[in-house]
Amino acid sequence: MKALLNYTQLIEEGLRNLEFPDTPTQLYEPQRYILELGGKRIRPILTLLAAELFNTAAQTALPQALAIETFHNFTLIHDDIMDGAPLRRNQPTVHQKWNENIGILSGDALMIRAYQLLGQIQPSLLPDAFDLFNTTALEVCEGQQMDMDFETRMDVSAAEYVEMIRLKTSVLLGCALELGAIVAGATKNDRDELYEFGQHIGIAFQIQDDILDLYADPEKFGKQVGGDVIANKKTILFLTALNVATAEQREILKQLSTEHDLVLKVSRTRALFDHLNVRKLCEDRMKEHYSMALTALDKIQVDPSKKKVLIQLADYLMERDV
Repeated sequence: MKALLNYTQLIEEGLRNLEFPDTPTQLYEPQRYILELGGKRIRPILTLLAAELFNTAAQTALPQALAIETFHNFTLIHDDIMDGAPLRRNQPTVHQKWNENIGILSGDALMIRAYQLLGQIQPSLLPDAFDLFNTTALEVCEGQQMDMDFETRMDVSAAEYVEMIRLKTSVLLGCALELGAIVAGATKNDRDELYEFGQHIGIAFQIQDDILDLYADPEKFGKQVGGDVIANKKTILFLTALNVATAEQREILKQLSTEHDLVLKVSRTRALFDHLNVRKLCEDRMKEHYSMALTALDKIQVDPSKKKVLIQLADYLMERDV
């Protein structure tokens, strides 16, 4: 999205300028490594956009934007360890490149760096910023625990899944936006509405992610289509299917979970989902959250023209095909 290029460059420059000691090498080099792997930088960009929404220069909120990005990368290091993931952005994960102990410790140190960056704020704004950040950090941990619990539970509901992705993913988007608003001195009401905007966009984004995992164009997707099906993940698609399926169809889904022919497993699961109209049901739920996000944004007391870039970003996230 070209409109965000300047913000991306500001974030990348800020990350490059973060100073890490040379030693201990195996504590600081993994932190440099994960931050240099790139990514869309959507979360810190949201912090900068929020500051500008309330007439404050993006540069003013840069330390807090970097706090969001360093915290996000801390969670990625630890998530990859818990998932046993070998790759992150097509490169070896930190624990794979070094080892799990180094991954844990370097991740912890990166979280501490996030708090150092967060604290570079006007002293009078520090209590609100810390309260928001601490609440969000704890909620992200709650969401991760729920996600792990779901792996062994057979009674997960679609509503529980949405709550899990709200905690694991969406609250950090809401936090990123509200943090920028705090830096800019926005009113509590405007901050709350901006947080709601981010939270609902985050939920819609994750639902879109689940849909793309099974329905994306393989040429554009960049990874195996149907990976969630192969891994028997309880995504919104799977849980919606269970909710509308007959007993016979639920038994078919159960049998497919043990299918060794992975191509057949993915194609038959997709065919059953299509028969049950699962994709549309999930897209409708995604659109509901997108609509709630726009409703919250509409309530914010600033010139509507200032909201345009946030709406464009939301549209971009919803309309992506990768």
